[in-house]
Amino acid sequence: MSRQLAWLDGLRKDYDGIFVESWSPYVGTILLVLVILALMVNGLFWGVFGGLKLWGDWLNSALGLGGLLKIKSELDSPLMHRMSLMNITLILGAFAAALMSRQFAVNRAPRLEYIWGAAGGTLMGIGATLAGGCTTGGFFTPALHSSPAGWMMALGLIAGAAIGLKLLLWTLDHINWGNAAPQQSPPSLRALHPLIGLLIAALIVGWTVAWAHAGDEKTASRAIIVLAGFLMGFVMHRSRLCFARCFREPFMTAEGEMTKAIILALAIAIPAASLLFQKKVIDPYIAIPATFWLGSLLGGVIFGVGMVFAGGCASGALWRAGEGHLKLWVAVLFFAWGGSTFSGILRRWDVMTPDVTLDGLEVTMVGVQAYLPDMLGRWEYTYLVGLGALLVWYLWVRYNESTEKFTLA
Repeated sequence: MSRQLAWLDGLRKDYDGIFVESWSPYVGTILLVLVILALMVNGLFWGVFGGLKLWGDWLNSALGLGGLLKIKSELDSPLMHRMSLMNITLILGAFAAALMSRQFAVNRAPRLEYIWGAAGGTLMGIGATLAGGCTTGGFFTPALHSSPAGWMMALGLIAGAAIGLKLLLWTLDHINWGNAAPQQSPPSLRALHPLIGLLIAALIVGWTVAWAHAGDEKTASRAIIVLAGFLMGFVMHRSRLCFARCFREPFMTAEGEMTKAIILALAIAIPAASLLFQKKVIDPYIAIPATFWLGSLLGGVIFGVGMVFAGGCASGALWRAGEGHLKLWVAVLFFAWGGSTFSGILRRWDVMTPDVTLDGLEVTMVGVQAYLPDMLGRWEYTYLVGLGALLVWYLWVRYNESTEKFTLA
């Protein structure tokens, strides 16, 4: 082999190592934490549900249900709403990663699975409304922000995942799901997938630079959101990062790698984020929902059941939709619609309408904003609670991996 051919072969191997072979979930969660911390340094935080609910509000308004559900008449543009924009670019990040890894395909599911996707998405919308967020905004981000609301939702998600898996296994035993296969692009187009993926990445960089130099502070901040959302989608696809797997797999196969990766992410992120809070770089309360404890627990249970049937959580559904899963597009649609509709129903009953206490905290009928450093008085106690919870979770997962004591399949 000539040196030139050997050089090209080496480039191909390096490309495959980075963009084709799957990344470790531990690498994925560490990279995800770095992106989240970059958002926090700029006064922002990661959320998904608010953007999906906006999409649902647009849908309900188009269906003529805006007045009934008390949806405001002038909605934000999906490209200007912070969480919506992050969701869109997350999908684009996963789409680009799937193309560059030659893994993009239109995946058709058996017909029954679309029903499960719709039902699961609707339940996720209801659960996220009660918890004040999905696995991202109701669990991961509040836990990172040292709020017990995140841990309470985690308990609900564990219970919901177990209940949902038992129900799903029952359907497998009693209902014929049918079969479906991925629909590959024509070979000529499939050969161009990596180039198309690189082009999308280049366009995202151009979009980010253009907004960063727009001269308007609000638009410039959205440049960070565009890049962060794209990187999140790219990283989550490459590492197959999914919160649904984190809570489902210990009960399904006893496999705990994804759970341990999420535990590692929080073990790194909680102390790092605490430094930003102590330096007053960002207000921790901006990402803490007023749902501790009832809303977080009940919402977590309902969301946990829904994500098992949908086949993914909020962020997981978005990146898997980006790689071509039609069932996940259905789940995302009904998640958005369910969240908007149930939010409107609770709005009419004033269930989620926040009141402000004398301490400046928001209170709703399903809970209160809770921040451990203010509750416990010292950061040392906060670290003890947060890192202690992670240790207990890890020991449980490690025990189940060795014994399969809690597997339900």
